[in-house]
Amino acid sequence: MYNTDMPTRAELPSSQQLIKSTAIAVAVAATLLITIVLPSEYAIDPTGIGRALGMTKMGEIKTQLAQEAAKDAQVVSAASAQTASEVTSTAAADVTGSVLPVAARTDTMQVMLKPDEGTEIKLTMNKGDRVAFNWKVQGGVVNYDTHGDQGEAIKYHGYGKGKGSAGEAGMLEAAFDGHHGFYWRNRGSEAVTVTLETRGSYTDIKKMM
Repeated sequence: MYNTDMPTRAELPSSQQLIKSTAIAVAVAATLLITIVLPSEYAIDPTGIGRALGMTKMGEIKTQLAQEAAKDAQVVSAASAQTASEVTSTAAADVTGSVLPVAARTDTMQVMLKPDEGTEIKLTMNKGDRVAFNWKVQGGVVNYDTHGDQGEAIKYHGYGKGKGSAGEAGMLEAAFDGHHGFYWRNRGSEAVTVTLETRGSYTDIKKMM
């Protein structure tokens, strides 16, 4: 079997030849970097050759696209933060749109009133507590009286009243520690159903009569 002859020392490249080859390779790489890579990738053209070859224009387009992508990412990030903020605000909003603590209590109660029948729902609240309310009538209209009491100390404190209403919504702020809520009476000839939604600061809610 024939094997390739090992090269002699004379046939091997000298140190000077290796250094020269390395220097040439470095020079070629540097030339390519300056004339091709920098212009085509980053629009950097110190020699002007890149622009003559059309490389600089390519780099300018890539740089512009990168800048636009960065701006788009900032817009998306800002939009995401805004959306998260809106979600938090929505979670903290009451049924009328007024902002309340996230941990606010919520309840929904429903009562049926026969003709000429009345009933009352009261919430136990401390002075300054706020409750958003929204009540609606199905099957007709009612007369209503929104008020509060504190046993013998304060037997009646009015917040508002009306006749022939199919529903009301708003914010009830307790004027004192006690019971605050709604009285409805059905003056119609047919039974109606009142649905009350509440959200806010109160410790108890119950039908009084």
